[in-house]
Order: sequence, then C-alpha cells, then structure tokens
Amino acid sequence: MIVVMNEGATEAQIEHVKEKLAALGFGIHYSKGVERTVLGVIGQKSPGLLESIEAMEGVEKIVPIMKPFKLASQEFKRETTIVDVSGVKIGSSKLVVMAGPCAVENEEQMLLTAKAVKKAGASMLRGGAFKPRTSPYAFQGLEEDGLKILKQVSREVGIPFVTEVVNPRDVDLVVEYADMLQIGARNMQNFTLLKEVGKTKKPVMLKRGLAATIEEWLMAAEYILSEGNYDVVLCERGIRTYETSTRNTLDLSAIPTIKRLSHLPVVVDPSHASGKRHLVLPLSRAAIAAGADGLIIEVHPDPENALSDGPQSLTFDGFDEVMKKLEPIATAMERQI
Repeated sequence: MIVVMNEGATEAQIEHVKEKLAALGFGIHYSKGVERTVLGVIGQKSPGLLESIEAMEGVEKIVPIMKPFKLASQEFKRETTIVDVSGVKIGSSKLVVMAGPCAVENEEQMLLTAKAVKKAGASMLRGGAFKPRTSPYAFQGLEEDGLKILKQVSREVGIPFVTEVVNPRDVDLVVEYADMLQIGARNMQNFTLLKEVGKTKKPVMLKRGLAATIEEWLMAAEYILSEGNYDVVLCERGIRTYETSTRNTLDLSAIPTIKRLSHLPVVVDPSHASGKRHLVLPLSRAAIAAGADGLIIEVHPDPENALSDGPQSLTFDGFDEVMKKLEPIATAMERQI
C-alpha cells in the first residue's frame, strides 16, 4: 500500500509516520513527487492498521497497490522517474542515445568510437567488458582490462558509459569503473544479481529477458527498487518469437504499455532487436514515435572484423546518418535529440 501525505504535510509529520510504520515492522520507500509525497509500505497488513495510520496528522489517504510490482507502479509514483547518469538525464525531454561496440576490443577501437559517437550526438558510450555469449568458445570480453579502457576513454572524451555486469561477485568491481550498470537479457531474472545491483548507488539499465512478459520484467525491476536503488531504466531489446527473419522481434507495444503501468523510463535497443544494421534506423524511428526515452545502438569502426555482433553494428558514417534522420521524429514527439 502507499500512504499519501497532504500537500502541506511537514517534514516532522512525514518522519512521525515513517517512525510508526518502521516500529510496526514495515519496509518504507519514500517518494517526493511534484504533486505529492508518498510512502510505499511493504509488509503484512495487520487489523486496524489502515485506520490508525489514516488518523495521523499530515496523512491524506491510504491507497492499496493492486499490482504485484509495487515500487515500479504508477500508483507509487505518477511522474516519470528521471535517472541521472553522471549528468545525462534519462526520462527527460531530451532523448538519450547510448552508442558503441558490443565488446571492448582495445583502447584504439574505443577511443575512435567514443569520439565519433559523441560528435554525432550520442550522450553516452556503451561497451561490454564482460560478454555472456551463447557459445563458450566465443569472445568473452576483456573483463577488468576492458573496464579500465572504458573508464580511461570515457574520461578523455567526456562522455559517461554503460557496461554490463554478469556475475554478482563482480558488482563491486564494475561499480568502481562504470557510470551505469547494465543487466543483460539473459540475467533479467538472476535475482541474486538484481539484489546486489540494488544495493549500489549506481543507475541500472535492465534489459527485457528473451521471452519475458512485461509483468515479469517489471517484477525484475522491483527486485532492484526494493533494495533501495530507484535509478532504474528499462530496455526493450526484442523478444524471441517464431519469426526468424530478424534476430529477435521488437515489441513496440511494450513502450506505451510500460508508460501506462510504470514510472520508470524506457529505452530501446534496435541493434539486438533486429540483428541487421539496415533495420536500425526504421526501428529507432518507430521506438521514438512510440514514446521511448532513448536508444542504445551498436557502433563499430570496422563492423566486418568486429569480435562480436558485426552484422548489426553501424559504421561511424552510418550512425551519423541515423542521428540526423531521427531529428524530425524527435521534434514531432516534442523531444530533443
């Protein structure tokens, strides 16, 4: 349930309500929005609880949250959450584009890419240091060496970066370097990992699982939120269907559906959704038109020789063209890019 405070409730009144709820053994999640201040209350209700809390000074009403995802729901927070990643705000009027290679290969590759994508208008750099692959024989990433390259390049070029964390044991290591943590599709329901990133103060991008329902996706986000990390961005990256002409099937309907159910911002990965570079532009246009808050796009200086995901990676010129052609769509949606 949520406790909705009066518009004029004082800090002392809010603290008094929090203290009483804590004394009763409830978990409390505080949200101060533009329109109202609410306290998300997690725990088993006891007889007479609603009446006793509603009678307290400063309390307007108590509203039960019917959805299983409590903290991710619109009931808990009506305004879209704006996630700040080292100054880049995801969920604001400006669309955020993250761009870079699937995998970090060497410093030269990352430096060239970072400069190119920033010049074209990207707000963030992406790159994988740890690469969970379908085949155990495929390139698995440079691990900490890759993180060092990402941080060095990021600071030199002046662009924050997002990178994937795969193992709960590596969370502290990745947090030391990254501006934003990515949870990949294969780990969406790795609940131990979700809890660990939830304990950090780093923003998290949670990708939708290969065959996850929207409710399952939001419940995965709930694991992170319930640990106290409210800086969560959802990423639609295509789901597995019977269709084989593309790598995955981009679920555009997920974007407005999430916007109706949750306050969390949503970005789209057209590269993984399609697996083909010529589809990145039309899918990006469609994603923005559907209400996405940003995009994450794979870009490589030499896609033909990329160690991972070459067929879906854009060249520097190709990315620059995509960014220019997205401007009219962004303007039509009253957003900037």
